[in-house]
Amino acid sequence: MNMFVDQIKIEVHAGKGGDGMVAFRREKYVPNGGPAGGDGGRGGSIILKVDEGLRTLMDFRYHRIFKAKNGGNGMSKQMTGPSAEDTIIAVPQGTTVRDLDTGEIIGDLVEKDQELVVAKGGRGGRGNIHFASAKNPAPEIAENGEPGEDHYLELELKMLADVGLIGFPSVGKSTLLSVVTGAKPKIAAYEFTTLTPNLGMVMLPDGRDFAMADMPGLIEGASKGIGLGLKFLRHIERTRVLLHLVDMSSEDPHQAIERYRQINKELANYDPELLKRPQIVVATKMDLPNSADNLAAFKADLVADKTLEKQPEIFPISAVTHQGVQQLMQLTADLLDKTPAFDSENHDKELVAEYHAAAPDKKDEADFTITKDEDGTWVLGGEKLIRLFKMTDLTHEESQLRFARQLRHMGVDDALRAKGVQDGDLVRIEKFVFEFIQ
Repeated sequence: MNMFVDQIKIEVHAGKGGDGMVAFRREKYVPNGGPAGGDGGRGGSIILKVDEGLRTLMDFRYHRIFKAKNGGNGMSKQMTGPSAEDTIIAVPQGTTVRDLDTGEIIGDLVEKDQELVVAKGGRGGRGNIHFASAKNPAPEIAENGEPGEDHYLELELKMLADVGLIGFPSVGKSTLLSVVTGAKPKIAAYEFTTLTPNLGMVMLPDGRDFAMADMPGLIEGASKGIGLGLKFLRHIERTRVLLHLVDMSSEDPHQAIERYRQINKELANYDPELLKRPQIVVATKMDLPNSADNLAAFKADLVADKTLEKQPEIFPISAVTHQGVQQLMQLTADLLDKTPAFDSENHDKELVAEYHAAAPDKKDEADFTITKDEDGTWVLGGEKLIRLFKMTDLTHEESQLRFARQLRHMGVDDALRAKGVQDGDLVRIEKFVFEFIQ
């Protein structure tokens, strides 16, 4: 059973801030004790953190909703409520995070122990000590805690490999990986043996090392999602050097050039930048009878191909007999030394540029909205208005009056009159209903 998971959707809900408190000093010999209500504690945030021990997103298959704890409420004697601990979620190295509501990539977790706050906890509400003034030295006003952020996210894992093995199914990618690394990919005499990417470390005698990934085989139309193409192409985006394996054992001497062109075509269709990566053409299965003749035909076909800007370097090997394998690894390491690190974050942003235009601009959003129900009730909404409402302690009349002033300053009263509201009409904010009075 294929247990590799490289894309998953999750929900994250940060904790609400604790409520501020309305309290007064009640001490012996202090007849005029003032306000003493403390602030609420901060709600817990949700943070993604890279764990180098993870290799897949498997842990998210059965746990997709994450909720952080709320902050503690404020207390008397000006004591602040306890802040909630943040919820840390471990993700594998190479995880890209996308906001499903906007389509925007909000983070690319590629460094060891890197963290990303994906939902920020709400701040604690202020206690009544903050609302005392000369006109109102004993206010019965306190704020509820700010709601935490809620987000719907898509996590996508792209393996971090320095070198990627590409080629048609059954060209010997898994065999080569098993020979040069400690990885143990499935190897069999049929196509699509590799259903998921495999990763291994190549250790050279001179002390150099690099990560190599064996990718699922490509077929024609892979860039459009046929076969395992998209799963393959997503992971090859991060590699710095490509080893393009071409099978030389076919009975058709021209099959090698056809498949070589087809692989490059699929890379170009998915992302033309992939063809700019350093690429070594590896002629595989050179221990078989037809291979030498087919290699000569392949070289001749490349020379005759006028569409190539330059002739690729061809390196013949046999992974079974280990012929040329060590020399290929040395050549690959030399090429890596000359190849700069790939800026995967900027590349990902370029790939999703079309989403940014469609993402809503919060600067243009109205502070409030006004609609009317079928029963004639006016309904107030909008992110800013709802946030103020949730932070209002409606159990105290002074807090209600403060909220009414806030609505008036936002222009809600004037907007309702412009819509035709009459004295006595019902106005609703979520489940809270009140009468409008001129």
